[in-house]
Amino acid sequence: MYKRQLDRLVGYDLSGIIWKKVRYGLSAGRVQSPALRIIMEREREIRAFIPVTYFVIAGEFKTTGRMAESKTYPLLLECDIQPNKKEEADRIVKDGRTGTWEVTNVESTEVSRSPKAPFTTSTLQQAASSRLGYAPSRTMGIAQKLYEKGLITYMRTDSTTLGAQAVAEIATVIEKNYGKDKVQIRTYKTKSKNAQEAHEAVRPTHATTRSGGTTDDEKRLYSLIWERTVSSQMVDAKLKRSKVTANITTKSIPDFSINGSVLLSPGWLAVDQDARGDDVILPDLTKGDELKLTTLQSIEKQTEPPHRYTEAGLIKELEKRGIGRPSTYASILSTIEARGYVDKINKSLHPTDTGEVVISFLEEHFSQYISDTFTADMEDKLDLISEGKATYLKTLKDFYGPFIKDVKSKDKLEKATSMGDAPEGMQCPLCDANMVIKLAKNGKFYSCIRYPDCMGARKIDGSIMEGPKMIGKKCPKCEKGDLMERDGRYGKFIACSNYPKCKYIEQDEEMRKANSTGVHCNKCKDGYMEERKGRFGVFYSCSSYPDCKHIIKTKPTGNRCPCVKADGTKCDELMMTGTKTIPERCSDKLCPNHNPHKLNK
Repeated sequence: MYKRQLDRLVGYDLSGIIWKKVRYGLSAGRVQSPALRIIMEREREIRAFIPVTYFVIAGEFKTTGRMAESKTYPLLLECDIQPNKKEEADRIVKDGRTGTWEVTNVESTEVSRSPKAPFTTSTLQQAASSRLGYAPSRTMGIAQKLYEKGLITYMRTDSTTLGAQAVAEIATVIEKNYGKDKVQIRTYKTKSKNAQEAHEAVRPTHATTRSGGTTDDEKRLYSLIWERTVSSQMVDAKLKRSKVTANITTKSIPDFSINGSVLLSPGWLAVDQDARGDDVILPDLTKGDELKLTTLQSIEKQTEPPHRYTEAGLIKELEKRGIGRPSTYASILSTIEARGYVDKINKSLHPTDTGEVVISFLEEHFSQYISDTFTADMEDKLDLISEGKATYLKTLKDFYGPFIKDVKSKDKLEKATSMGDAPEGMQCPLCDANMVIKLAKNGKFYSCIRYPDCMGARKIDGSIMEGPKMIGKKCPKCEKGDLMERDGRYGKFIACSNYPKCKYIEQDEEMRKANSTGVHCNKCKDGYMEERKGRFGVFYSCSSYPDCKHIIKTKPTGNRCPCVKADGTKCDELMMTGTKTIPERCSDKLCPNHNPHKLNK
């Protein structure tokens, strides 16, 4: 309760100033803003990164080291040093090609791999993201359904602890399926200092239930939870790790080496096989064995900037810094994506122009409230309230007094849409003055530095941006406004000057005919279903929009759904194209025929 009230106070006041100084409808918060700052800090590192050239030198060798299946075996060795200069790389390759190669060292050690702790909310979200490709919000939604069905314990927890009864049941399952010698009862400790351990770890309600759930998503997530839980009470996996090092007899070049790994005893990996990895088997070699060089070459490469955060990586970073609670991570990520602060591209989180402006404004004027230390310290203070060691009113008063004073002091700031100076040589098309990068609803553009005295502007590609133009026609819908040609996210369009009171948009007849499917809308009976493009890609909607707002996801086939509902009436919704295996499906998600492949199951 205390956290919710504090989050609302911080969120409402910071969001209010963001609405005034950036754009209406945006938001800021005690936890979401630090999360956005972390993403933006990584983006700045990437922009500031200067690549360095280096050379990877690798050679393929033939050896007489014997294996069970063959007497000769190709061996790929890589130079231990990656030179930055081409001359040094060329020298190593030249000497390596003319020299006589031999094995200089063989190391072999047995190592153990211990199982991971049972899932907390955070680690469940991370594992589901990396292994199953699920967004945190999707993971928590599936976990909620499994919990409601009684298949798993409560899914919002910081604890890695398992109850005594659960451990005994898990041990019985392991003994029955893998042998008594594979059982090793373990107790795990939570590393997070802010952990709330009122509940057990996320685990199956009954370890004897190997598979659970009705949908594919539920079955996959349940299997992940079951494997992690059961494997956590098993013996270590045993591996043999080897390293072969070689050089030419003159030793005038750096060593070349390769690492190998072979699983000797699977232990807990017998259950959690996805964590195993591939074996790299090396031939049986001894020091002094001769190697025959087949090929040796150098490949020029460049160092890469740090990777952008994935959802799993950001959750791990938030937990590491003590920001937020596991139960809030899914909603944090959903919020910053819904607000348009980040785009998820190939699983990576890319900050948008809007996100950059918002976080830059907060960093400049409210840096103390979106820092790691403030967020983590506030979590500690709230924990003290929960423990009865501090009072809520005093803690809130000590924070809110200075905070609201800071917020009110920023009321007279100018609107924060500037994103820095335009590139050199980008001049105003009207007065030839310098330009600055600004943020509009449809993205970045160049604005004259003398605005509002000069209205000169360019698109981000450098072309001149023109304002709305009257086309000399009255709006046919409201009959009061004038039709104007405007620039939008998807190009030029003609709309009423009385927008948003009148939302008439004139469509090009040729384009309308090209986009029309010829299928009548089954809702209004007047319009036709047309192809349109939106934020999330292509969709199909009625040509009578906005009077009719009927939308379907894919192209209608022209057929109607023949499925009979529970009340005996016919569905009669539009059928739409499906997949290769399901050519046609009902457009109504609630209709059983939306998933025809499941009708006979």
